[in-house]
Amino acid sequence: MTPLQLSTSCCPPLLAGNLTAADAAGVAGLFRVLGEPARLLLLSSIAAQPGGEVCACELVESLGLSQPTVSHHLKVMYEAGLLTKERRGTWIYYRIVREQLAFLRKVLG
Repeated sequence: MTPLQLSTSCCPPLLAGNLTAADAAGVAGLFRVLGEPARLLLLSSIAAQPGGEVCACELVESLGLSQPTVSHHLKVMYEAGLLTKERRGTWIYYRIVREQLAFLRKVLG
């Protein structure tokens, strides 16, 4: 056998992936946002709420993070499209964008 024959017969052909280069760049951005442990804690806390939402003030108290730190992380996740927010009086309530998490699961699956 020639070296060329050895290299083509050793492995089955690769299957096409799900992502385009542009999609991969967007997904990488989401993973960068989620690469911060405090953001994962916040996301987990929001997801664990029975109503699927939480007031930002509750996150400050429950996680032991400062209010500016929590606000910064929530803003980053909101701008990345991972959270929605609704102002009620002086408080802001956050919800997870389930479609975004489903998309990330699909990409990883």
